[in-house]
Parts: sequence; structure tokens; C-alpha cells
Amino acid sequence: MISAKDLWKTMLEEARIMQAQEPALRDFLEVQIFKKPDLGNALADNLSSNFFGITKYEINLEKIFAKSLDLDNEILQCACRDLQAYVDRDPACEHYVTPLLFYKGFQALQLQRICHSLWIRGQRYLARYLQSKMSENYGVDIHPGAIIGAGVMLDHATSLVIGETAVVGDDVSILHSVTLGGSGLQSGDRHPKIANGVLIAAGAKVLGNITVGEGVKIGAGSLVLESVPAFVTVAGVPAKIIGGSTPGMAAFHMDQQITKEGN
Repeated sequence: MISAKDLWKTMLEEARIMQAQEPALRDFLEVQIFKKPDLGNALADNLSSNFFGITKYEINLEKIFAKSLDLDNEILQCACRDLQAYVDRDPACEHYVTPLLFYKGFQALQLQRICHSLWIRGQRYLARYLQSKMSENYGVDIHPGAIIGAGVMLDHATSLVIGETAVVGDDVSILHSVTLGGSGLQSGDRHPKIANGVLIAAGAKVLGNITVGEGVKIGAGSLVLESVPAFVTVAGVPAKIIGGSTPGMAAFHMDQQITKEGN
């Protein structure tokens, strides 16, 4: 995996190319990229700058974000893997710096990582406050209690909802209007557990304390109410297994099409 230090060097060079090609962004890039000493500082500042309605005397977001990144090194490590996932899987993303500056799915995911760090450290009121601002600013609602792995790509991300006890593994790809939610009024452990390498296509709903196995593809608009074994494709309302085994990790291929064979 590329280190945060090496990744930052690459992003600085990408920003220089962007600045040369688009002079109108010169001042923006100067403030958001070139004046920052490293990726962690750039991430904290870029996230805080998205909350225009919060004044410094209300709450110093950049300070809170920077402290969380300093206390929890795993946040930045996961962010590096997330950036790599965008470059590898999104045909519209050619540079590492693009998600940092422009993709609300990446930004919302990093904010959730900070919220989760606050949550497990007992700062739950602050975590909930930031969750509400995430929903307001990004149209993305991920509970601070949710556990999300590394190398995750939230493509578009609008109307994404992930519940408190949901678990998302590594190298997962999730598109817009997806819900990982509960199925009723039950309390406790009530949300889905998504294994590594899963692709959840646009508009899919996965409800209840069920498991989705490694490498699964969930078709667009599907309603998943029962656990799914590894390396299969499911689709429909309610979702059913379609065809035989699906080779490899569906999240890497980003192929939302469903055939009779399930590939």
C-alpha cells in the first residue's frame, strides 16, 4: 500500500498540473493543497471547509478533525486506501487529489471515520452533531457507530444510509441510494454485516442483522432480507441468487449489469 507521505507527493504534483490547466482554481489549490504540510492537514482542512454554515466561535472543526487524525493513525491509513480505490475503480477519477477536493462520497466517508473515532472514545454527543452536519451537507447519513473497513469507494453517495450496528468490510464498493438498515423496531445488533469485496449497486436495500458474503454482487434496486453466501450475485425484490458462483471480488469490477449467469 502506498504511504501517506508518498501519496501526498503524488497529489502535490497532480495539483500543480491542475493549477496550470485551470488558472481559475489557482487560489483554491494554494489554500487547500499547497499551504498544507501533509495529507492529514489537507484532509482536516478540506473536510472543515465544507461546513460553511459553522462559524469558528461555534465549533472549530479543523482543530477537532486534526486532533482525531493525530490520535487515530488508522483514519489516515484508511483514507489512503480509499483514495487508491477511487483511482482503481472509478473511470471518472484519474488523480488521487480529485476525491479529496471534489468527491462528497470520499469526504463523507472520512468524516464518518472521524465520527467513529469520537464515538468509541466516548465523545458521542459531538459525533452525533457531526453526523447531522454530514447528512445536511452531503446528503449522506452514516451512523458514527458503524464500522467501515479500508479501500471503500462510495460512488456518488447521495442518499446513502448506513445504520449504527452495520459492519462494512475492506475493498467494498457502494453506489448511491443504498441503505444498510434495520428491518423493524428491534434494538441491539440489528444492521447488515458486509464482507470484503462486495459490490452494492445503486438503490439496493439490505435490511436486518444479516450477512453478505465475500465478493457478492447485489443488483441495482434489490431488496436483500436474508443472508447471502460468498461469491454469488443476488437481485430482485426480494433478492434471490441468480446463476452460479461469481469469480473474484465484485467490488473491483464495478459491473452493475446482471445476466442470467449472474455475472
